[in-house]
Amino acid sequence: MAAGTTGPARPAAGLFAQPWLLLMLPPLFWSGNFVLGRAVADAVPPVALAFWRWALGALIVLPFAWPHLRRDLEVLLAHRWIVLVLSALGIACFNTFVYIGLADTTALNAVMMQSAMPVLIVAMSFMLFREPVAPLQGLGIAVSLAGALTLIARGDPATLAGLRFNTGDLWIIAAVLAYAAYTALLRRRPAVHGLSLLAATFTLGAAMLLPVYLAESLGGRPLAVNAVSLGSIAYVAVFPSILAYLCFNRAVAVIGANRTGLSIHLMPVFGSLLAIGWLGERPHWFHGVGIALIAAGIALATRRVDHR
Repeated sequence: MAAGTTGPARPAAGLFAQPWLLLMLPPLFWSGNFVLGRAVADAVPPVALAFWRWALGALIVLPFAWPHLRRDLEVLLAHRWIVLVLSALGIACFNTFVYIGLADTTALNAVMMQSAMPVLIVAMSFMLFREPVAPLQGLGIAVSLAGALTLIARGDPATLAGLRFNTGDLWIIAAVLAYAAYTALLRRRPAVHGLSLLAATFTLGAAMLLPVYLAESLGGRPLAVNAVSLGSIAYVAVFPSILAYLCFNRAVAVIGANRTGLSIHLMPVFGSLLAIGWLGERPHWFHGVGIALIAAGIALATRRVDHR
């Protein structure tokens, strides 16, 4: 039984099983997370933002997850090692590394490295589980990656050649590797309700970050309690955490890790649209080309999903 599928059918179940919705929401919320993480890098310490993101997320989820947790606890304990690994990779490591890296790298570099994640997910799925890549799926990944790079390069390949990497970039690379491994390993998650898995991984991830957060605070970077820090924590706890992870985990259950990983290529799409809508940037031809290529790539790779 896949995560999030226990219990009687509900009216929302059909909506929550739609691949296109499941693929679109996580990159939308994560794009906002990247923009926010870069904007508040100087005001909110990175580990503090990551710790309170998951701690608050766990507190919000627990009341809703409690009935399922009571039923699923035995299964979670029986699969404690994979739950711990998922918590470490997808919760404790990924976002902490991202927030640390965003203090020292550009948004362009960070988004470019995120665009490599679908390819890394396919590679890790093959290395860990020998999952083959169908020709149509491989073509879809290549087309989608071309679209992401078109957006990142703003239509000029010389932009990619001129990128320079620093310490912040290395943190982003580590984050991408951690989340690619998390996505590939989701197939080994225990057969529990989606909220049970979310509550367990959020709680364990926050617990893993607690000593690092205390060291950061005692080391001279305490969290300043103000409107910026509280608003940032509230956003990252609800949208890129609870809602995005519910959808992403469910998407892996519905269409598999490789196809779900393609949704990461939507981040440059949403990043461009957010910049146009919020920052007043003007749309250009490469926005249309990049978005069209990404849509075509995802359509190719997920073509048979609805008939599985």
